[in-house]
Amino acid sequence: MFGDLLRRMTAPEPETLSGDDSRLALAALLVRVARADGSYDDSEKSRINKVLTQRFGLTPFEVAEIRRDAETLESEAPDTVRFTRAIKAAVPHEDREQIMESLWEIALADGSRDHEEDALMRLVAPMLGINDRDSALARQRAAKKG
Repeated sequence: MFGDLLRRMTAPEPETLSGDDSRLALAALLVRVARADGSYDDSEKSRINKVLTQRFGLTPFEVAEIRRDAETLESEAPDTVRFTRAIKAAVPHEDREQIMESLWEIALADGSRDHEEDALMRLVAPMLGINDRDSALARQRAAKKG
């Protein structure tokens, strides 16, 4: 179902994704962060829905559909590098800082910091062009929202 999107994301010189595709890539990255600790619970799904609603102004039906598609895409995608490369190419730096904050919201949604989630977040930040300091500030902002 997502073969064409995955092919474009894994190309040696990936093309800039359309708005819908970049939104789906971001949602899949949110799902990947949520699943990093081996648990994907309702609090994380709810937080993903909230992030997508706020970021894109979607209806509850649209959010549920995108999250379901993102869950499938995440399970089919080979690695995190492809998501981050596609998002980095499609999103300006200042917006990527907000994405990092959203990713931290998901990582913290279940009320605990897991070492697998922390490791994934340390991997994702530089791939998105976010330095350690800005990632830490994004984590602090996300924790205050929690």
